[in-house]
Amino acid sequence: MLRLHNTLTRTVESVRPLVPGTVSMYSCGPTVYRPVHIGNLRSFLLGDLIRRALVWTGVGVRQVMNITDVGHMTDEVYDRGEDKMLLAAADEGLAPGEIAAKYEAAFHRDSARLGIVPAEVYPRASGHIAEMIDLIGRLIDRGHAYVDGGTVYYDVASFAGYGRLSRNSLDQLRAGHRLEAVDHHKRHPADFILWKAAGPRRVVRFDSPWGEGYPGWHIECSAMSVAYLGERFDIHTGGVDLTFPHHEDEIAQSEGALGHPVVTTWVHGDHLLFSGQKMAKSSGNVWTLDRLEEEGHHPLDFRYLCLTSRYRRQLRFVPDALAAAGKARARLGAHLADWGDALDAPETPAAKEWDQRFRDAVLDDLDFPRAITAVWGLVADEAVAPGERAALVLDWDRVLGLGLAAVAGDAAPGDEELPAGAAELLEARQTAREQRDWAESDRLRDSLEELGVEVSDRRDGTTWRRRGQ
Repeated sequence: MLRLHNTLTRTVESVRPLVPGTVSMYSCGPTVYRPVHIGNLRSFLLGDLIRRALVWTGVGVRQVMNITDVGHMTDEVYDRGEDKMLLAAADEGLAPGEIAAKYEAAFHRDSARLGIVPAEVYPRASGHIAEMIDLIGRLIDRGHAYVDGGTVYYDVASFAGYGRLSRNSLDQLRAGHRLEAVDHHKRHPADFILWKAAGPRRVVRFDSPWGEGYPGWHIECSAMSVAYLGERFDIHTGGVDLTFPHHEDEIAQSEGALGHPVVTTWVHGDHLLFSGQKMAKSSGNVWTLDRLEEEGHHPLDFRYLCLTSRYRRQLRFVPDALAAAGKARARLGAHLADWGDALDAPETPAAKEWDQRFRDAVLDDLDFPRAITAVWGLVADEAVAPGERAALVLDWDRVLGLGLAAVAGDAAPGDEELPAGAAELLEARQTAREQRDWAESDRLRDSLEELGVEVSDRRDGTTWRRRGQ
């Protein structure tokens, strides 16, 4: 049974679906106004890994991921008519709807390139304004929200559990707002906007019982998660930066409107760092999958890199580490090509032991670094027949999502010629191996890989192939 760290309880808990046999999961998705970067994609990958692990163990998954196409206000206090969607529209000379459609399509393409299994539903915020208005109305009726000048605020003091996800208190939040711009319409500095009255320059606006306006960011996820998964569901995923205020506010909204807990397990992934900072558009330190490919890397090499770190830990993105991940992924494909046809089901005790090691790692809060260690342990274990090793690695790749069958096909040996200088390196490496100089052998292997030549050592000798041929 899969176990995951629940941010709400700060413990690792078994996933026990409310409906036996099927897990319901909501994942916070993109705001579609710019291309997603690989920091975003690491966050989206979390839901994919949970889903793959569950399906691999025989559990069905119904996943919903929202598409924020309404836009975020840049300032909740003063309506300056600006949000990310509108700024992007002005930059590119497109209408807001065209911007949203363009970058939603790009998001789906990038997700597919990274091997992310599509969610069952991708609801758009713009298509669920009615559900948001209904939820806001229920919050007003239950005394959790108030209206001032056409703007609806959530009254955080009315919700006894506010702050329990992020471990904030209302006193701490009040102190934290002392140096910020003050919205004198709020009863408490931490009150947040559910519906914002539209200013005169606001382009995207909707009718509501409180006048023309647009929804706050947090309300969309409460409305759409309940609309598609019901009043109680199993897992909610997102980046650690969403814990507060976004997910804290979701809890207050959903539970305030419905009167009971909605989400069983909250799962958060930590940041991708580049140059010592969180990768973010605002920091200008972003890499996209397009840039990775321009630099000569495959998108699934980045996926492999993500698997080398626990999802709850920060991952430092270094191009050299990405290159090493690509080499490791290519080697796995080369080994699969060497092993030949996979057996239907590994039967020997050694194979079963490796399978259990891999399974234990994955189910233990997605410990993929330990799972990757098991993969390479199996690769090196010649006590396990080649067909058994192939069968296990291909089965494990249902969870890893590294596209290893395709890599193995690319790695199949042919009659191609060696690049210049490679023959001499192969000869020198063979001499180093005969002298049991393993460090020199590894150095020469790396030099060959820089030339695009993959080598594989077997009992009957060393074989080589051109990568990507």
